[in-house]
Amino acid sequence: QVQVVESGGGFVQAGGSLRLTCVVPGSIRRINAMGWYRQPQGKQRELVATITSAGNTNYADSVKGRFTTSRDNAKNTLYLQMSGLKPEETAVYYCNAEAVRDYYSFPMAYWGQGTQVTVSS
Repeated sequence: QVQVVESGGGFVQAGGSLRLTCVVPGSIRRINAMGWYRQPQGKQRELVATITSAGNTNYADSVKGRFTTSRDNAKNTLYLQMSGLKPEETAVYYCNAEAVRDYYSFPMAYWGQGTQVTVSS
């Protein structure tokens, strides 16, 4: 099983910044695309940003210009730098990684447990 571990959530005032980190520990043959999603309480999970192994990024329109995602392939680590946070962006933020575990495996999507981000007004 492939683990995905998020960290960096917390409380921040509106307009503030946070940096989330996602690590896929252990020996993994390859990680393809990675992404951030969020799920406000009582609502559906939504895409925030994705990044390919080559570094090509895609963002939800609502976060463009405020959020930046990046990755360190050598460390199997994904980042999300968030600025200008809004109260409505309070949510559990999840990391997703499409990974090939070993030579005998096919690509599969793995999810972390999520990290809570709370933005106060």
